Amino acid sequence: MNTIMTIQEAIQARHSVRAYKNEPLTVDVVKALEEQIAVINREGKLHMQLILNEPKAFQGTMAKYGKFRNANNYIVMVGKRAEDLDERIGYYGEHLVLLAQTLGLNTCWVGLSYSKVPGTYELGEDEKIACYIAIGYGETQGVSHKIKTVEQVSNTSDITPSWFKKGVEAALLAPTAVNQQKFSFEYVGMSNNRQQVRAKKGFSLIGYTKMDLGIAKYHFEIGAGEVNFEWI
Repeated sequence: MNTIMTIQEAIQARHSVRAYKNEPLTVDVVKALEEQIAVINREGKLHMQLILNEPKAFQGTMAKYGKFRNANNYIVMVGKRAEDLDERIGYYGEHLVLLAQTLGLNTCWVGLSYSKVPGTYELGEDEKIACYIAIGYGETQGVSHKIKTVEQVSNTSDITPSWFKKGVEAALLAPTAVNQQKFSFEYVGMSNNRQQVRAKKGFSLIGYTKMDLGIAKYHFEIGAGEVNFEWI
């Protein structure tokens, strides 16, 4: 239960951070991150890679536009091309983001404003880079942004279970591209002794809605707690 509370606290505390202290990650922190990356790469069929003490990825023109400072550590989010790749990247990448928060680190999902530095990562056959996650000790803890209401993104009502509302509340604290929150959750009901929830992405000209949905679904699962439900 303590682990869930720690992650619950991480959900509350996590905000995107772009400016970092010029400090290397500690040995223990690197070990914890690399162990988790190995586990979820297997589980999610991904090829995420932690890159340390490499300043060039966030020094190009696009990075300056993104206002990054001392972003010398990052995770390259890689996987084989597939219809569900972006959603898996979001879902499993957020495992790392919340773990990082519990380890005293700060992070930022980065869709465009980075440079691919040759020789810093491996790309296997038919693999692609979906995005980067900047990671390090933030100069600040970031700031919260205005979020939608539970009612705007779900069918929560007096007759939906309380865990469903808690799941949606946690999902609303998930990072999304330019804070667009283009997702929705529907409590469907019981089937074969399991409660069912449908999660859908909305339309966005900015894109990244599949990735955002994966991130939000992981948050929802944490908020809902140990409830026997399935995604449909």
